[in-house]
Amino acid sequence: MKSAAGALLAVLSLFAGGWAYGWRGVVFALTVIIFLLMLQFTRVMRVMRRTAQAPVGRMGNAVMVTVKLKAGMPLLEVLSLIGSLGESVPAQAHAYRWQDTWGDTLTLQFSPESRLVSWTLVRAS
Repeated sequence: MKSAAGALLAVLSLFAGGWAYGWRGVVFALTVIIFLLMLQFTRVMRVMRRTAQAPVGRMGNAVMVTVKLKAGMPLLEVLSLIGSLGESVPAQAHAYRWQDTWGDTLTLQFSPESRLVSWTLVRAS
């Protein structure tokens, strides 16, 4: 969910809870908002913990990951799909590289907003 849409939804739920149930509705809406934020935080921490434990720039199978990639995917979703952090490509900004056990190399290009823009798979000979 976009951050502006989420913030607007949170504010609207606070006003709706206050209008319908008074202070109890505001407390309930605030509780739900905090719960959803904690779920998001837990998801981010779980993905980052798993990717930090794996070797940097290594992945299971580059061909299988390439099939599942879609333009516009957020970085967190890509990291959960690959399972490790990538090596930064020095010649390109926001580009990262992974290599699998067979020598195939996958290079991903992200936008400044951390969305997947393009990818290149180079197969080992």
